[in-house]
Amino acid sequence: MDIHEILKYLPHRYPFLLVDRVLSFESGKEIVALKNVTINEPFFSGHFPHHPIMPGVLIIEALAQAAAILTLRTVDLKVDNDSVYYFVGIDEARFKKPVYAGDQLTLKVSIERQLKGIWKYSSRAEVDGQLVTEAKLMGAMRSI
Repeated sequence: MDIHEILKYLPHRYPFLLVDRVLSFESGKEIVALKNVTINEPFFSGHFPHHPIMPGVLIIEALAQAAAILTLRTVDLKVDNDSVYYFVGIDEARFKKPVYAGDQLTLKVSIERQLKGIWKYSSRAEVDGQLVTEAKLMGAMRSI
């Protein structure tokens, strides 16, 4: 999926859209996506100017956005004005290595289960095949 297709599934826009491309997708199972981390990211001017690293919470947000694409494509729902897919929970988050400007973040998310409208995922972010972040995530679709 290129960025034009991603925009059909996520309501996020610059500067908060954190998925640039989907490399692979298996409906109901898993997704692999990319986030290109550039020095032009707005957070780098304050985190930290002398040692720019991507904030961990934004790595988790990128994983949550990939999870949303996985779920919305699985159930064949696109962005509309009547509902939103919320990131509703996080467990077991671990940050193993920093992510720097110039890195390409690979986002891997797998569905663990879905029960009563709550989706649970295993997720991991990697740079050059090395684990940088992992977490268990939860999301849910809600009417607005």
